[in-house]
Amino acid sequence: MNDEKEVKHEEVKHGSFVRKKGMLVVISGFSGAGKGTLMKRLMEEYDNYSLSISATTRAPRPGEKDGVDYFFVSRERFLEMIQNDELLEYAKYVDNYYGTPRSYVEQEMKKGRDVILEIEIQGALKIRAKYPESVLIFITTPSAGELKKRLMHRGTESDEVIKKRLERASLEAVGVEAYDYIMINDNLDKTVKHLNYLIQDQHMRASQQLEFLEEFQKELRTVL
Repeated sequence: MNDEKEVKHEEVKHGSFVRKKGMLVVISGFSGAGKGTLMKRLMEEYDNYSLSISATTRAPRPGEKDGVDYFFVSRERFLEMIQNDELLEYAKYVDNYYGTPRSYVEQEMKKGRDVILEIEIQGALKIRAKYPESVLIFITTPSAGELKKRLMHRGTESDEVIKKRLERASLEAVGVEAYDYIMINDNLDKTVKHLNYLIQDQHMRASQQLEFLEEFQKELRTVL
């Protein structure tokens, strides 16, 4: 399995460009668009990604492990993290805080791994404000009708809940233009491959190859 992953990773390398640092990739999408399944497949098929781990003040649930599912911290420690600008973004839900630790993300990126952060639109825009080089990708279905169809086919939610999810999608759709890319998840296998290619292509941006360009410029002066 590892050998297979290595081969797939090699397929998306571009010439002699060197990726010394990973990227922060923010993934958002409508409920029902399949982003959770998409993230799971991406992690299974390619070995150059790390999923961001959130910090939270809520107590661990049975089976959850600190540093794997979440970083479980006290309320006092979380507020300290806010004050010290240790979080890329944070929010409060039902009396508990959740946030993205800057240190974990940057450590993984220094290893050359692209860090995937699945988050809602408001959090994504906070990430962009603090980390302008991040890549924002929004996952959607081919149509609103297909989105409703997928939500209904889950068979786990009432008509009222489905209606609320669609109403929320209507509000979220207004802010999607702030993202760098819109990806239509019409076929899981195809979308996983396209998502991987899209992320890896970001390493070809000039802003990501400044060290290479600097070395090339130096070399040009020696061959004149």
